[in-house]
Amino acid sequence: MTIKRISSGGEFEAKIGYCRAVVAGGWVHVAGTVGQGDDVSQQCRAALVTIEKALSEAGASFADVVRVTYMLPDRAEFEPCWPILREYFGENPPATSMIECGLIDPKFRIEIEVTAYLPE
Repeated sequence: MTIKRISSGGEFEAKIGYCRAVVAGGWVHVAGTVGQGDDVSQQCRAALVTIEKALSEAGASFADVVRVTYMLPDRAEFEPCWPILREYFGENPPATSMIECGLIDPKFRIEIEVTAYLPE
């Protein structure tokens, strides 16, 4: 089995020792991803743009995502993200979990992790 590692060049990748995504065995595993912005909606959209780039480099898209986990320090901030998530996942909704937890830096309001199956 060939393993492909995809880096986005994010600051935490080098500091912590991980990559944005790993392609292995027909699956794309995208690491928890945060985005920049002044509020949760801006950060959500920015994280999805980074995820979209990693999926594309792996040969997949949001239509191929089968699992997504949303992590937020305040669950009340999840609802403003719903229209953005519908925009990205549209007719291909994945299995989903939302976890309320602390993130690596208090400035981050959402972290998103996805798993996709490579299209044949």
